[in-house]
Amino acid sequence: MGTAMTTTQSNTPPSSADEPTMPLPRAFIDALDTTPPADDPTDFGELPVSVWATAQTSPAAQRKDRYVPESTAHPAKMLPAVAAHAIEHYTKPGEVVLDPMCGIGTTLVEAIDLGRRAVGVEYEPHWADIARANLRLAHKRGHDNDGQVVRGDARQLETLLPGEYVGQVALVVTSPPYGPSVHGQVSTGKETEDGKVRKHHYRYGSALDRGNLANIGHHRLLAGFTRILTACAHVLRPGGHVAITVRPWREHVELMDLPSQVIACGAAAGLVPVERCVGLLARVADSELVARGSFFQRDFIRKQRDAGLPLHLIAHEDVIVLGASVE
Repeated sequence: MGTAMTTTQSNTPPSSADEPTMPLPRAFIDALDTTPPADDPTDFGELPVSVWATAQTSPAAQRKDRYVPESTAHPAKMLPAVAAHAIEHYTKPGEVVLDPMCGIGTTLVEAIDLGRRAVGVEYEPHWADIARANLRLAHKRGHDNDGQVVRGDARQLETLLPGEYVGQVALVVTSPPYGPSVHGQVSTGKETEDGKVRKHHYRYGSALDRGNLANIGHHRLLAGFTRILTACAHVLRPGGHVAITVRPWREHVELMDLPSQVIACGAAAGLVPVERCVGLLARVADSELVARGSFFQRDFIRKQRDAGLPLHLIAHEDVIVLGASVE
């Protein structure tokens, strides 16, 4: 029998926007905006690739009766099937799975449903509470593997993580935060008093909180995420892996190759690229992919096409898999 779910409240003060994140030269951070040359040790051109059919059912169907209704409001929920696929592929029952930015606890729920132990860190108190509620719901379904949520800043992971997990983590599954422009839900004109379409639930928390990585500039996000990956490398067991879901995004129309930058961040953290996979967000039909684009994705694509930029709906996320360095 596993132990009961526990919750931990961190006493660590929130990070300041001016707090040092990772001692990385500015030139290194600037270089993350470019693809490494072929002779660069962080080159990922020859990495093995696999395609994960993780959207054969809709996100809502994947979460139905498995997550509390309040989970819907989170602006950037990981697709449950993506987390489950990574957990099944890279871990065995009884092993520890960590998400240092766990949000509503998708990684944790999928882990204990699959017989693994789970621990997560979440910066925003509200989402930490929702993650705990989702773990309680999982236990009500009969899954008794232990799960734990710690409230705090993942950049301080090594001081936040309970000691029994250090050196025992078989897999980290997580995703870096994106800004508010790519997330959100919509209320249609039929649902609002004035008949106008309105966007809501598009922020992780207060936009004024500079301790939240979603609210800081691109370079500081990369530096902060490198610090988190460095801490993850220190708590992995030998042979452990880190799986990161990430996608390119556009800033003022310019395409930001965030997946490639994340691989470079991992290399700076002492991790080794293992695979660069495709986690499908579209359903595989007989002869095509059926995209499940949100209102905002469809609206953005329509406007960009009208402006002459031939974009398509997002059909997948990159899943970057890193491994512990072998000295």
